Amino acid sequence: MLEKIHLYHTNDLHSHFENWPAIVQFLKNKKKLHEQNKEQMLLLDIGDHADRFHPITEATQGKANVTLLNMLQYDAVTIGNNEGITFSYDDLNSLYDEANFSIVISNLYTELGERPPWVVPYKMVTLNNGVKLAILGVTVFYEKFYELLGWKIKDPFQSLLETINQVKEQADIIILLSHLGISDDEIIAREFPDIDIIIGGHTHHVLPNGEKINHTLVAGAGKYGQYVGHISLTINNKQKMLVDRKASIYPMDEQKEVCQETEEWLQLKLADSESKLSEVVGFLQDELTLDWFNESSFPLFLVRAIREWCDGEVGMVNSGMLLEPLSKGPVTKKDLHRICPHPINPCKVYLKGDVLKEVIVQAREERMEHLKLKGLGFRGKVMGRMVFDGIEVISEVLSDGKHHVTDVLVHGKPIDPHRVYSVATVDMFSLGPLYPEISHAEKKIFYMPELLRDLLAWKLGENTPS
Repeated sequence: MLEKIHLYHTNDLHSHFENWPAIVQFLKNKKKLHEQNKEQMLLLDIGDHADRFHPITEATQGKANVTLLNMLQYDAVTIGNNEGITFSYDDLNSLYDEANFSIVISNLYTELGERPPWVVPYKMVTLNNGVKLAILGVTVFYEKFYELLGWKIKDPFQSLLETINQVKEQADIIILLSHLGISDDEIIAREFPDIDIIIGGHTHHVLPNGEKINHTLVAGAGKYGQYVGHISLTINNKQKMLVDRKASIYPMDEQKEVCQETEEWLQLKLADSESKLSEVVGFLQDELTLDWFNESSFPLFLVRAIREWCDGEVGMVNSGMLLEPLSKGPVTKKDLHRICPHPINPCKVYLKGDVLKEVIVQAREERMEHLKLKGLGFRGKVMGRMVFDGIEVISEVLSDGKHHVTDVLVHGKPIDPHRVYSVATVDMFSLGPLYPEISHAEKKIFYMPELLRDLLAWKLGENTPS
């Protein structure tokens, strides 16, 4: 006898709650339909549900996100890097205190090498027909960041090998919740034939009908709740075998129904969260101005705070990191969260003078200043002009009509191409392809869990008369 089992999955919501009421109503309708058809349904999330860019997540340390997952009766989730490395150790350690679902992740440990009590390496689900599903979970291998926060993260491939060996004799079907990204998911599909289904996230890939690699189906449903993923499993009850599997996605912008109860809950929670974030952190005697492409006072204030915090010889940050100017008068946490919403940390990199000059020349290119960046933790619109502390950039307008860097001074002296400088900046530049010279630097020091808005609050408080 053949039977259908339905898996529904979300990933990388990033606290884009505007789509959540539609998701809730859609899943409620599907649950009702499958109950009528006497078909089982499982609900899974692949991480990065919580993102501190949203006031609700910021004010509740992500616990409102857990409440929303509870309301829909999720069966299992794994964590993404936004849960794992943008919350402090204590906040992550208590994030799932009220969770009514399993948090499945096999490659996260405490500093002592123990699994946190709120984590399971896998979840066994025995279906009504006696078929056993093993649900596994792994998250992206940001080793240094987890270490700085007091966690140990293990290589996910090694962790998978160990976990599969634990479950394969007792499981009829193995499902992986992978917050690793599509490239790693495809490698896993080729190298781990015991895994039947890989449901992915992190790289926000959209696979409308999944991707079949050998025996394994790879699925992914984009980002921000734009889609809900669905995988139907056809199982031979007698042989306890997976006969067929099909993936599809449902666009939420096409859903005509939304859950009014969820909308009202979110509105009330937003008002409560904004009230909590109304705490005054400092007082400005004068406005801090902002211009993304010309000299202005707010980016200079930020770069000086970064340099001081990191104890760097010089500092650099892009003006686009700030979204609005800051008016004179009292400044609240809500103001700083609105103006600087990124889950981005300060860091210090050590660069030789010739390399630093190359970075500065690249940063001052018009192409880079107008770059509309997405990802790497950046929640702004454009990169904007790079501003410096301790560095003077001299440029000329040449025959092409554009400004070109002709010289760089460090504390009034010509930059020494052979000397190593400590540069206070942001971890975003160390992570990706924006500035390869920074991402490939041998020595980097990351400062966590403080985000840039925490540095602004600290600097404002320091400058405010008591």
